[in-house]
Amino acid sequence: MQKTVRTPRWPLWAATAGALMLATAADAQDDKYPSKPITIVVPYPAGGSNDVFARLIGKALGDSLKQAVIIDNRPGASGNTGTGQVAKAAPDGYTLVAVSSSMTTNAAIQTKLPFDPVKSLAPIAMFAKGPFIVAVNNDFPARTPAELIAALKKQPGKVNYASSGIGSSNQFATEMLKVASGTFAVHVPYRGMGPAVTDLIGGQTQLLIASGPSLLPQVRAGRVRAVGVTSLEPSPIAPELTPVASAVPGYEFELWWGLLAPVGTPPRIVGQLNAEVNKALALPEIKAAFLKEGAIATPVTPDQFAGVIAADIPRWQKIARQQHIVAE
Repeated sequence: MQKTVRTPRWPLWAATAGALMLATAADAQDDKYPSKPITIVVPYPAGGSNDVFARLIGKALGDSLKQAVIIDNRPGASGNTGTGQVAKAAPDGYTLVAVSSSMTTNAAIQTKLPFDPVKSLAPIAMFAKGPFIVAVNNDFPARTPAELIAALKKQPGKVNYASSGIGSSNQFATEMLKVASGTFAVHVPYRGMGPAVTDLIGGQTQLLIASGPSLLPQVRAGRVRAVGVTSLEPSPIAPELTPVASAVPGYEFELWWGLLAPVGTPPRIVGQLNAEVNKALALPEIKAAFLKEGAIATPVTPDQFAGVIAADIPRWQKIARQQHIVAE
């Protein structure tokens, strides 16, 4: 007769105890975060604001968390290459990405991104916000926001404005100004901010809206003239400048920079990193370094940062549709 082999049954209490032991072990491992180096991917070349801010915050995090923080520059596809790689990384808090608001302007016009900027990434902390400077060629007849709008209305289609490229943040800022003020200017896209500034100085274009570091040195050297700032209120980066909103009520454009993680990163780790970044943003040396780069340290919660990203994309999509901004 063939014998029946019975599989032993574990008591329910034993199975429950085993599950609790596994959960406790996972929690204990979580409690050790970070137990190895953290990598912050910068999806742009070294030297830009994203890179500068990531290195400042990375050093502060490393000092505070007693763990190495590695900055890994992975440029390509207007920041989409490196950001997409982080979106697919393990959601364990060890691979993060430092991005700027250009991620949302890209998302507004790119139909085939390698990631979903809202669903693939978990906002951790904002680093900073900062307005653009509105500058004109020295021969252009405007010294204030009101005079700029009057000159644009007087010469519809005869004023050329520069940008660092199609779909760039400064193109969106200028197109938004055109919509809000009922004016028109011809877009002249360049491959980068350097040649755009050069041609503004030379008079090939008459208007450029760009970051403080890009324009203020030229303004202070007398090569171009600043007529306003794109924040609703006067900004610490150039307190002498009048907000464009004084002539175009409600007009506001501010860049932001921040830190994201792959979606699914444990909330406890997200909260820990948010607290550490916000602690770093309170340091006087960090505030001063950010201000030099045309930005103001801006501590927020992860939920607040997520709200900014979620609101930005449909806003830029609307401008893109209205002004026919399409990816190259």
